[in-house]
Amino acid sequence: MTHSAPLRSLAEAPMPDLFGGAIAPVPRPCPDLVLDAPDDAEGRIAHRARLRDRFMAGGAAAMPDYELLELILFRALPRGDTKPLAKRLLRTFGDLAHVLAAPPDRLAEVKGVGQAVAEQLKIIEAVGHRMARARVIKRPVLSNWSDLLVYLRAAMAHQHKERFRVLFLDRKNVLIADEELGEGTVDHVPVCPREVMKRALALNASALILVHNHPSGDPTPSEADIAMTHAIRDAAEVLGIVLHDHLIVGKAAEVSFRSEGLL
Repeated sequence: MTHSAPLRSLAEAPMPDLFGGAIAPVPRPCPDLVLDAPDDAEGRIAHRARLRDRFMAGGAAAMPDYELLELILFRALPRGDTKPLAKRLLRTFGDLAHVLAAPPDRLAEVKGVGQAVAEQLKIIEAVGHRMARARVIKRPVLSNWSDLLVYLRAAMAHQHKERFRVLFLDRKNVLIADEELGEGTVDHVPVCPREVMKRALALNASALILVHNHPSGDPTPSEADIAMTHAIRDAAEVLGIVLHDHLIVGKAAEVSFRSEGLL
């Protein structure tokens, strides 16, 4: 394989998520948010108008995370001051990316978050994933490596559990399918090489890229990661399928098995 080394620094019914699963309903249906007093309504309207005008005039670059989060919250909370909730969410989860990636049950623990807020945040997260995915699906992966890393960071860097996915490629290394084949705990995800091969044959894939995340943030491969990768590589070789790489995604960096000499 020839590609440059990846950058090292980098509630009622369930709502479907990006990958075909379901987002659990938020258990608390009503937000615990203080609404405007009648004499505050004019100031709230003016504040929201100013934020919208600044965003449309200058984009997101000049706006701090809490103001972008306020813009997202406006549609979920048509009344009330959203700034305290935006700052509360950022204090709880650390940054905007972690707010959007937070599970609904964790969001529900934050004062002021109800079903509407959780749904709005997960919708924005899903849109971001779809935009990143559109840059790589049905395209040659090895010649669009940087776009692939952007997509994988968006999809996996902020997950709270380990997730294992496989990118299935055709003979021209075009990405034909991107599927999550395992979900685990905070430090382990079960992977069955036989199931990976079965799916590759069903898709008529000629090559694979394995990807999983480390919620701890450290993308260093474990001995179990290395053993699992070699088991899949050996099974793939028997079937004439190439394993191009295994990427481990951390919070700020990723590790390529190929670049590290582990494949």
